Amino acid sequence: MAPEKVRCWDTTDPLHIAYHDDEWGVPVHDDRKLFEFLLLEGFQAGVSWALILRKRENFREAFDGFDPLKISEYTEQDFERLMNDEGILRNRLKIRSSVTNAKIFLDIQKEFGTFDRYIWGFVGGTPIKNEFKSFSEMPARTETSEAMSKDLKKRGFKFVGPIICYSFMQAVGMVNDHLVHCFRYDEES
Repeated sequence: MAPEKVRCWDTTDPLHIAYHDDEWGVPVHDDRKLFEFLLLEGFQAGVSWALILRKRENFREAFDGFDPLKISEYTEQDFERLMNDEGILRNRLKIRSSVTNAKIFLDIQKEFGTFDRYIWGFVGGTPIKNEFKSFSEMPARTETSEAMSKDLKKRGFKFVGPIICYSFMQAVGMVNDHLVHCFRYDEES
Protein backbone atom coordinates (compact mmCIF):
# COMPACT_ATOMS: atom_id res chain seq x y z
CA MET A 1 0.00 0.00 0.00
CA ALA A 2 1.38 3.39 -1.03
CA PRO A 3 2.00 5.90 1.76
CA GLU A 4 -0.53 8.71 2.07
CA LYS A 5 0.50 11.96 0.44
CA VAL A 6 1.48 14.74 2.82
CA ARG A 7 -0.04 18.05 1.79
CA CYS A 8 0.38 21.65 2.88
CA TRP A 9 -3.03 21.70 4.49
CA ASP A 10 -5.14 19.02 6.10
CA THR A 11 -8.46 18.65 4.32
CA THR A 12 -10.84 15.98 3.17
CA ASP A 13 -12.67 18.32 0.76
CA PRO A 14 -12.17 16.85 -2.74
CA LEU A 15 -12.20 20.33 -4.35
CA HIS A 16 -9.49 21.58 -2.02
CA ILE A 17 -7.41 18.44 -2.50
CA ALA A 18 -7.66 18.67 -6.30
CA TYR A 19 -6.84 22.39 -6.21
CA HIS A 20 -3.78 21.77 -4.02
CA ASP A 21 -2.55 18.73 -5.95
CA ASP A 22 -3.20 19.94 -9.50
CA GLU A 23 -3.24 23.75 -9.55
CA TRP A 24 -1.90 25.69 -6.57
CA GLY A 25 1.65 26.73 -7.30
CA VAL A 26 1.72 25.37 -10.85
CA PRO A 27 3.13 28.07 -13.16
CA VAL A 28 0.37 29.49 -15.37
CA HIS A 29 1.26 31.25 -18.62
CA ASP A 30 -2.12 31.22 -20.35
CA ASP A 31 -3.55 34.76 -20.39
CA ARG A 32 -7.17 33.74 -19.92
CA LYS A 33 -6.26 31.50 -16.97
CA LEU A 34 -4.22 34.32 -15.43
CA PHE A 35 -7.22 36.63 -15.84
CA GLU A 36 -9.49 34.03 -14.22
CA PHE A 37 -7.24 33.75 -11.17
CA LEU A 38 -6.90 37.53 -10.89
CA LEU A 39 -10.68 37.99 -10.89
CA LEU A 40 -11.31 35.07 -8.53
CA GLU A 41 -8.68 36.33 -6.07
CA GLY A 42 -10.44 39.71 -6.09
CA PHE A 43 -13.79 38.06 -5.42
CA GLN A 44 -12.19 36.00 -2.65
CA ALA A 45 -11.35 39.12 -0.57
CA GLY A 46 -13.37 38.82 2.62
CA VAL A 47 -14.54 35.23 2.06
CA SER A 48 -12.90 31.80 2.12
CA TRP A 49 -11.13 30.30 -0.87
CA ALA A 50 -13.22 27.17 -0.26
CA LEU A 51 -16.34 29.20 -1.11
CA ILE A 52 -14.71 30.45 -4.32
CA LEU A 53 -13.76 26.89 -5.29
CA ARG A 54 -17.34 25.72 -4.76
CA LYS A 55 -18.66 28.55 -6.93
CA ARG A 56 -15.86 28.49 -9.51
CA GLU A 57 -17.80 26.71 -12.26
CA ASN A 58 -20.70 29.10 -11.73
CA PHE A 59 -18.28 32.02 -12.07
CA ARG A 60 -16.91 30.53 -15.30
CA GLU A 61 -20.38 30.24 -16.75
CA ALA A 62 -21.59 33.64 -15.53
CA PHE A 63 -18.43 35.42 -16.75
CA ASP A 64 -18.28 33.84 -20.23
CA GLY A 65 -15.37 31.55 -19.44
CA PHE A 66 -13.39 34.55 -18.15
CA ASP A 67 -13.01 35.90 -21.66
CA PRO A 68 -11.62 39.41 -21.03
CA LEU A 69 -12.86 40.74 -24.38
CA LYS A 70 -16.45 39.67 -23.68
CA ILE A 71 -16.33 40.93 -20.10
CA SER A 72 -14.89 44.28 -21.23
CA GLU A 73 -18.05 44.78 -23.30
CA TYR A 74 -20.54 43.99 -20.50
CA THR A 75 -23.50 46.34 -20.30
CA GLU A 76 -25.89 47.31 -17.50
CA GLN A 77 -28.01 44.35 -18.58
CA ASP A 78 -25.03 42.04 -17.91
CA PHE A 79 -24.46 43.73 -14.57
CA GLU A 80 -28.07 43.08 -13.55
CA ARG A 81 -27.82 39.49 -14.77
CA LEU A 82 -24.75 38.95 -12.59
CA MET A 83 -26.31 40.70 -9.58
CA ASN A 84 -29.22 38.25 -9.84
CA ASP A 85 -27.05 35.15 -10.27
CA GLU A 86 -27.19 33.20 -7.01
CA GLY A 87 -24.37 30.94 -8.19
CA ILE A 88 -21.70 33.63 -7.75
CA LEU A 89 -20.82 36.20 -5.12
CA ARG A 90 -23.06 39.15 -5.82
CA ASN A 91 -20.94 42.10 -4.76
CA ARG A 92 -21.64 45.26 -6.76
CA LEU A 93 -18.13 46.67 -6.52
CA LYS A 94 -16.45 43.38 -7.41
CA ILE A 95 -18.74 42.77 -10.38
CA ARG A 96 -18.22 46.31 -11.69
CA SER A 97 -14.48 46.01 -11.16
CA SER A 98 -14.45 42.86 -13.31
CA VAL A 99 -15.46 44.94 -16.33
CA THR A 100 -12.91 47.65 -15.54
CA ASN A 101 -10.20 45.05 -14.94
CA ALA A 102 -11.01 43.29 -18.22
CA LYS A 103 -10.52 46.52 -20.16
CA ILE A 104 -7.19 47.22 -18.47
CA PHE A 105 -6.12 43.59 -18.92
CA LEU A 106 -6.64 44.02 -22.68
CA ASP A 107 -4.64 47.27 -22.61
CA ILE A 108 -1.75 45.45 -20.90
CA GLN A 109 -1.92 42.69 -23.53
CA LYS A 110 -1.58 45.32 -26.25
CA GLU A 111 1.31 47.03 -24.49
CA PHE A 112 3.32 43.90 -23.63
CA GLY A 113 2.12 41.44 -26.27
CA THR A 114 0.70 39.17 -23.55
CA PHE A 115 -0.46 39.66 -19.98
CA ASP A 116 1.81 36.72 -19.13
CA ARG A 117 4.90 38.68 -20.20
CA TYR A 118 3.83 41.63 -18.07
CA ILE A 119 2.85 39.78 -14.89
CA TRP A 120 5.73 37.28 -14.87
CA GLY A 121 8.11 40.21 -15.26
CA PHE A 122 7.59 40.88 -11.55
CA VAL A 123 9.52 37.67 -10.75
CA GLY A 124 11.93 37.80 -13.69
CA GLY A 125 10.00 35.05 -15.48
CA THR A 126 11.01 32.39 -12.95
CA PRO A 127 9.06 31.14 -9.93
CA ILE A 128 10.38 32.07 -6.49
CA LYS A 129 10.83 28.90 -4.43
CA ASN A 130 10.40 29.48 -0.72
CA GLU A 131 11.33 27.06 2.05
CA PHE A 132 8.56 27.36 4.62
CA LYS A 133 8.03 24.67 7.23
CA SER A 134 4.69 26.07 8.41
CA PHE A 135 2.06 28.55 7.30
CA SER A 136 3.03 30.82 10.19
CA GLU A 137 6.31 31.52 8.35
CA MET A 138 4.50 32.47 5.13
CA PRO A 139 4.00 36.18 4.50
CA ALA A 140 0.65 37.62 3.50
CA ARG A 141 2.45 40.11 1.25
CA THR A 142 5.94 40.72 -0.05
CA GLU A 143 7.84 43.55 -1.69
CA THR A 144 7.08 41.91 -5.03
CA SER A 145 3.34 41.68 -4.38
CA GLU A 146 3.39 45.31 -3.21
CA ALA A 147 5.13 46.38 -6.43
CA MET A 148 2.65 44.37 -8.51
CA SER A 149 -0.29 45.86 -6.63
CA LYS A 150 1.04 49.38 -7.02
CA ASP A 151 1.54 48.99 -10.76
CA LEU A 152 -1.83 47.32 -11.34
CA LYS A 153 -3.59 50.03 -9.35
CA LYS A 154 -1.72 52.74 -11.24
CA ARG A 155 -3.09 51.24 -14.44
CA GLY A 156 -6.62 51.33 -12.97
CA PHE A 157 -7.15 47.76 -11.70
CA LYS A 158 -9.44 47.28 -8.70
CA PHE A 159 -9.30 44.63 -5.95
CA VAL A 160 -5.57 44.06 -6.42
CA GLY A 161 -4.08 44.96 -3.06
CA PRO A 162 -0.72 43.44 -2.08
CA ILE A 163 -2.33 40.56 -0.15
CA ILE A 164 -4.59 39.68 -3.09
CA CYS A 165 -1.57 39.93 -5.40
CA TYR A 166 0.45 37.57 -3.20
CA SER A 167 -2.40 35.04 -3.17
CA PHE A 168 -2.54 35.39 -6.95
CA MET A 169 1.21 34.80 -7.18
CA GLN A 170 0.84 31.63 -5.10
CA ALA A 171 -2.11 30.40 -7.16
CA VAL A 172 -0.41 30.85 -10.55
CA GLY A 173 2.97 29.50 -9.48
CA MET A 174 4.92 32.75 -9.47
CA VAL A 175 5.94 31.60 -6.00
CA ASN A 176 6.20 28.02 -4.81
CA ASP A 177 4.84 28.21 -1.28
CA HIS A 178 4.24 24.49 -0.86
CA LEU A 179 5.60 23.64 2.56
CA VAL A 180 8.89 21.72 2.49
CA HIS A 181 7.22 18.54 3.80
CA CYS A 182 4.51 18.62 1.09
CA PHE A 183 4.76 16.05 -1.70
CA ARG A 184 4.38 18.92 -4.22
CA TYR A 185 7.32 20.94 -2.90
CA ASP A 186 10.00 19.39 -5.10
CA GLU A 187 7.80 18.49 -8.05
CA GLU A 188 8.59 20.27 -11.27
CA SER A 189 5.40 22.09 -12.16
